[in-house]
Amino acid sequence: MTVVIQVAMAEEAEPFLAAAEEVSEPVGIGRSEHRGIVVSGRTHVLVRSGIGMVNAADAAVGAIHRYGAGVRLISAGSAGGLARGIAVGDVVVSDALVNVAADVRPFGYALGQVPGMPERFDIDASLRGAFLAGPGVREGAIGSGEAFVTAALAERLREDFPDLLAVDMESAAIAQVAYNHGVPFVSVRAVSDLCAPDGSEFLTHIDDAAERSARVVLAAL
Repeated sequence: MTVVIQVAMAEEAEPFLAAAEEVSEPVGIGRSEHRGIVVSGRTHVLVRSGIGMVNAADAAVGAIHRYGAGVRLISAGSAGGLARGIAVGDVVVSDALVNVAADVRPFGYALGQVPGMPERFDIDASLRGAFLAGPGVREGAIGSGEAFVTAALAERLREDFPDLLAVDMESAAIAQVAYNHGVPFVSVRAVSDLCAPDGSEFLTHIDDAAERSARVVLAAL
């Protein structure tokens, strides 16, 4: 079994590289960067995809084809906190993923549902359960889309998807790829910001959020 940890940004990759006893030279597959990392004597794959849904999906497909259908995919890194009561620094382990940009309701689909896909991509309980230990770890739904979520968009998403704990720009795309290929998947995202009016809060806390997400992932592995 190969575990593939997928992040979008260099800042999200850094805690995994810092924790590794060995790191391989990078291999490019499309625009994504793959490295083997050895942590606690075990080898895993760290993939940096680039930001956004298409980059995330492309990197996930590349990983499945390179390492085989027996892979386990983990989306790690940062997210915007959407739910009331969530705090910067909380780590959200997904129990479901939804594409918040999908809207084909005129043809009878649910908001967030891509035609031909389930309304949401559920996560196997046995997989996500390994990631739920530790303080500040919460379980719930994560939404993804192509827009960085600031205050105005956050208000609309809270109305449209009232159960979402957090939002990012990659996890639902990886979840759809995992669904299509029958590959287990979970998203483990730390809250870097609370969907403020601009990106300043995100820039302040991205390094800390990346560290918290990586800590939960590595402890589970």
